[in-house]
Amino acid sequence: MTAEALLRFDAAERRYGARNDVVAVGGVSCEIARGSFVALVGASGSGKSTLLKMVNTLVEPSAGRVLFSGEDVATLKPSTLRRRVGYVFQGIGLFPHFRVGENIAIGPRLAGETLPSERVAELLTLVELEPDMASRMPDELSGGQRQRVGVARALAGDPELLLMDEPFGALDPVTRDALGERVRELHDELGLTTVMVTHDMAEALLLADRVMVMDAGELVADETPRSLLAGKGGEVAQSLVAVPRDQAEKLAAMEESIAAKARAQSPSTRGASA
Repeated sequence: MTAEALLRFDAAERRYGARNDVVAVGGVSCEIARGSFVALVGASGSGKSTLLKMVNTLVEPSAGRVLFSGEDVATLKPSTLRRRVGYVFQGIGLFPHFRVGENIAIGPRLAGETLPSERVAELLTLVELEPDMASRMPDELSGGQRQRVGVARALAGDPELLLMDEPFGALDPVTRDALGERVRELHDELGLTTVMVTHDMAEALLLADRVMVMDAGELVADETPRSLLAGKGGEVAQSLVAVPRDQAEKLAAMEESIAAKARAQSPSTRGASA
């Protein structure tokens, strides 16, 4: 494990089934440098969420290991590991019978600590929510607000590593874009190392420093956004890049068509042609 690496997957594998013949993750090996923002991209069923869950032991490897700061996560106390690793769930996962402030404080509480109300207010401010939201119930919030609370909860223990499993998938495009930008800002402001699972290649290209692509349980590409946009990474990666690229080209063509019609209909253009 190199000195600057915070996280390492060492031939990490996960199999399911009575005969262990269903491969979810097939022997992934890679290192993630401290301070980096990594997007883990792939189609549904590619193994990306399973790989992510191995880090905080929600899923146990069938073979291989996951090292965090040089230590096998399987040997660390769960309370210690989850204090150092923040996790943002795909389905938000707020406790509906707890107030917002109680949800944010749940991690430290399970570790036997009390999170001061001042710290809860600070965390809400970090995710651009009003501090008085601490007294609200989750069902009083919008989907975007609930996901921001989920991010605040993940940051409550001052983690070194932030894991995010499809964190914006259920949000509308405007909210998704705004929250993605805020998460990237927090990554930089707090000096985090972030690994985000997403199926949205455009999101990965815009937010991450490094994009890892999975397919059928294998890591098939590991590139910077610039390299992917330049055509590198292989067939699977480029098929994912093609989606936002094609959409952008179609939008540009529509805009040009609208502009051309407007020019053709303007009085100055008609006069010049006459």
